[in-house]
Amino acid sequence: MGTVIFDLDGTLADTSRDLIAAANACFIDLGLGEVLSPETDAGTALRGGRAMLTLGFERTGTHGPDEVDRQYPRLLEAYGQAVAVHSRVYPGAMEAIAALTAAGYGVGICTNKPQGLAEALLSELGVRDAFASLIGADTLPVRKPDPEPLREAVRRTGGDPAACVLIGDTETDRETARAAGVPCVLVTFGPMGEGVHDLGPEAVIGHFDELPAVIRGLGLAPRGA
Repeated sequence: MGTVIFDLDGTLADTSRDLIAAANACFIDLGLGEVLSPETDAGTALRGGRAMLTLGFERTGTHGPDEVDRQYPRLLEAYGQAVAVHSRVYPGAMEAIAALTAAGYGVGICTNKPQGLAEALLSELGVRDAFASLIGADTLPVRKPDPEPLREAVRRTGGDPAACVLIGDTETDRETARAAGVPCVLVTFGPMGEGVHDLGPEAVIGHFDELPAVIRGLGLAPRGA
């Protein structure tokens, strides 16, 4: 009973511009201006809100960890108000997911984005119904790289957690799959680029057109096969 689970930010969708805008809203409130740049800080954006706030305060030489904690709720509020202004699904993603679903694979999402924000983003992008499950950072008491969110994402599709593949873009995804004892496919169009090869995944793709064949090559059979 094969299941394919996807990370969200940097894997299914490029969300970096909207994330950076939310962080910059915090910096502007503090009189620091637009500290982060979409062109140079996308990699940090896709590592999450606290990473962006930390980078901004380091860059300006202002504030410390306590201010990161104070500003984080403000960042989430700003992001929730403009979650999909610039965010886009990567080319070929939905076509690959449609092909996997048609072939009999279960499909879900396991992300370290808060579940409510992930739900809002996918709904605004018009793709939520393509996924049988969605596990966010706060769905369970633990988050990636703990393997339990991945396993629960599979269970909620009706699948067997031992028969899945995780599609991701970072070391967190690689470590999650390793902890769960399942294969990992990493994408080169995320923040790490070709550097994902160094993480030793079972496979790497440069475009979603490659994914269905890669899944078959890993030996993951569709349900009912």
